[in-house]
Amino acid sequence: MSKPYHALPSHRLHPQTSCHHYNQGLPEKVGLDNPATDAMTDLKRVKAITVDPSTPIDIALQKMIHAEVRLLLVTNDSGSILGLITARDIMGEKPINHAARARIPHEAILVEHIMTPSEQIQVLRMGDVLRASLGDIILTLKEANRQHALVVEPAGEGITAGNEIVRGIFSTTQIGKQLGVEIQPTGKVQNFAELEALLGKT
Repeated sequence: MSKPYHALPSHRLHPQTSCHHYNQGLPEKVGLDNPATDAMTDLKRVKAITVDPSTPIDIALQKMIHAEVRLLLVTNDSGSILGLITARDIMGEKPINHAARARIPHEAILVEHIMTPSEQIQVLRMGDVLRASLGDIILTLKEANRQHALVVEPAGEGITAGNEIVRGIFSTTQIGKQLGVEIQPTGKVQNFAELEALLGKT
């Protein structure tokens, strides 16, 4: 025999009640010698934000704003990664140049027109990341003049066995937030003794 159900008591919402903010488990503050994974968005813990290649870029940008990210993975119907697109791509010169070449209005520009295709994406391997410090990651991004880096690992068993799967994402915005410095798109930094004199390795 099933137990009887009971309604829970209700209470008035307390003044100045705030909303719980999702935390993927990364430490709020880090240093250059912290393990690199302390600043990696781990896609085993956080859902990857993806976009269809036929999406207009303005809608893709709105998706970034709503998800509070600056990079979207471009995927097909089967989930395979076709490329990536960043806020920098959308708000930079790429759309202007493409519209001029293709002679189309801005609203007709799609993600596939300005994304970085998969064959041009440089990735880091999870095995190397596990042995790296945060300073190593910053130097890697700086030397490549990139704001983001994808981290891959073996896909494991199943139909994708033998292939690789994206495990994580590094972002200069996320790293700068945890370090308490501003890392600009140009690779320049502000404070933390100019990021320890640009890591003391240049």
